[in-house]
Amino acid sequence: MKTASTLSALVGALAVAGALAGAASAQNMPAKKPPTAAQEAGMEKCYGVAKAHQNDCKAGAGTSCAGTSTVDYQANAWSLVKAGTCTTIKTPNGMGSLTAKSM
Repeated sequence: MKTASTLSALVGALAVAGALAGAASAQNMPAKKPPTAAQEAGMEKCYGVAKAHQNDCKAGAGTSCAGTSTVDYQANAWSLVKAGTCTTIKTPNGMGSLTAKSM
């Protein structure tokens, strides 16, 4: 039965190694990059419309770049939206804005 316990230990070690590799991979995922000019064509920055952690990039204090907004509809975090639509987007905090608002 020594072979069975060795096999069991090996399977357990592989499971732990796989879990650790998955955790390390998640931590090393590249941050979402700011939009390029091509991505921005026909788009505008709209503040206060992004869900938490889904903003596109830096807007002001409390955000450093993509995905760093901490609350839904953060007033100084922006997302790209189709040009001309920002101020028509309704949120629980009011309408989208073309300028950042203080928090």
